[in-house]
Amino acid sequence: VQLQASGGGSVQAGGSLKLSCIASGRTFASFGMGWFRETPGKEREIVAAISASGSGTFHASSVKGRFAISRDNAKNTVYLQMNSLKLEDTAVYYCAMRRTDGSAYATLRDYYEYWGQGTQVTVSS
Repeated sequence: VQLQASGGGSVQAGGSLKLSCIASGRTFASFGMGWFRETPGKEREIVAAISASGSGTFHASSVKGRFAISRDNAKNTVYLQMNSLKLEDTAVYYCAMRRTDGSAYATLRDYYEYWGQGTQVTVSS
């Protein structure tokens, strides 16, 4: 299984970015997906998660109302639309695929087995 994340970059506070993650090697539509982020000295944290069908989503309280996770199963791709970016959103963002198939999303790292390489998001003032 390979997950290829892209779309990171540098943006000013208040701006927007859209991350993409293309999956291969597994039946994408059978697995919940998630976006996590990590900054130096902090644990990798959940940002958003989505069920296999896309009907169920979760967004961390710190990003709710600003970020939106979505997926296109025909394109084997999960997205993270990030609006109204803040300085504290600066991090390396990782997409991840759940270990087991099924419909539900998951918010804990232990439920994910496959990880993308990470894409840097830098928000400046």
